[in-house]
Amino acid sequence: MRIKITDRTRDIIARDRKVMLTTTREHYPFVSHKAEGDYTYDIEGNRFIDFATFISVYNFGENASKLVRDAIRSQVGNLMHAAFTDYYSELPVVFAENLVKMFPKGFGRVFFSNSGAEANEAAIKFSKIFTKRQYMMGFYNGFHGRTLGSLSLTASKNVQREHFGPFNAVVHAPYAYCYRCPFNQEYPSCGMACVDYIKKYPLAKEVPPSEVAAIFVEPVAGEGGYIVPPKEFIQGIREIASDNGILMVSDEVQAGYMRTGTFLAMDHFKVEADIYTMAKAVGAGLPMGVTVTRSSLGNIPSGSHANTFGGNLAAVAGADAQLGYVRKNYGELQAAAYRKGKRMMKRLKQMMEDYEIVGDVRGLGMMIGVELVKDKRSKEPAVEEQEKVLEQCFSNGLLLLPCGTSSIRLIPPLTISDANLETGLNLFEDAIKSANRNRKRAR
Repeated sequence: MRIKITDRTRDIIARDRKVMLTTTREHYPFVSHKAEGDYTYDIEGNRFIDFATFISVYNFGENASKLVRDAIRSQVGNLMHAAFTDYYSELPVVFAENLVKMFPKGFGRVFFSNSGAEANEAAIKFSKIFTKRQYMMGFYNGFHGRTLGSLSLTASKNVQREHFGPFNAVVHAPYAYCYRCPFNQEYPSCGMACVDYIKKYPLAKEVPPSEVAAIFVEPVAGEGGYIVPPKEFIQGIREIASDNGILMVSDEVQAGYMRTGTFLAMDHFKVEADIYTMAKAVGAGLPMGVTVTRSSLGNIPSGSHANTFGGNLAAVAGADAQLGYVRKNYGELQAAAYRKGKRMMKRLKQMMEDYEIVGDVRGLGMMIGVELVKDKRSKEPAVEEQEKVLEQCFSNGLLLLPCGTSSIRLIPPLTISDANLETGLNLFEDAIKSANRNRKRAR
């Protein structure tokens, strides 16, 4: 173990547990202090390579860039909050104009909020206004937020929904989780049974299509396990939506903003949604959520939806500075995401060959998930082993986050150096090798 933890860290954690309501803290004792480039540091001075980017927020380097920080500082000197939903302000308009240039032709209406959950709440409400329908459809293993409306769409883990019902009018269907197909079939011979299921069951026996306002889908199911569906699945959803006057909402909160190599992860599937939601990386480290709609859907009535802090000037200043960087360097960023993502996949696929504990590796660009299992034949989730891998990586200076039941997400900055990427993968493999060896002993 090269990471040193003292009573200073233990004291902060103990104080946290006394005063803070429980959230989703990891088991390892990481107390953040500062970050720059590829690295983040805790209060002990320990340095970590970050393969979690604070939940895919720092897509272009830890603590954003000097360009972004300078833009925020400059704006803070003038005005931080302008009550943008009540008064006019130029900077949010400029950012919205720049943002829609990154979307397909015909997208031109933007709503600002403060998080992914809020962006999805807005999309729920807008869908109902635009269609005059009341139901939503989501997917198992989907995660769209923890506020009541977004939680109604979320169906990833019981603990996220327990005690919070009754929920909004939402029906769910199986996501195309090919490694654990709920229909016990294999792709591509399955003929997209999961798409047929939607037509034959929820839309035929539970709610008529004419009453469904929107289908919410993550291009890559994030918190649910970093599940990448076949193109035919997403295209089938688009077809169902188009045939029935249902809006398709693409939740790009985690998968969007260049994480998969394209600005919109949905582009990988050659499909356009009707509404897109984004957050996390959009704000470059400050709270920012956006909901972007097709202009043809029209507008919403004045007073039907608003907030206090959406379009916060400090957050928008950072977001617009970062967007300018992305637009200027789009080709380079995309090439880096594909090249480094390919390198990651090659190493991880080799681990899948070498270690019984690695059941599946999947991803797009630099959004990659590794699913751990007790053994490849039974596919029993390796929950304890997942925790041990995370803890060993932390102890050796690599930050990671879990997802799904027994998966680990690997989402380093797109700008990470090749050397640090390789070091991080080496540390990860060391932990996988250890967990695999200990699994054999336990058996």
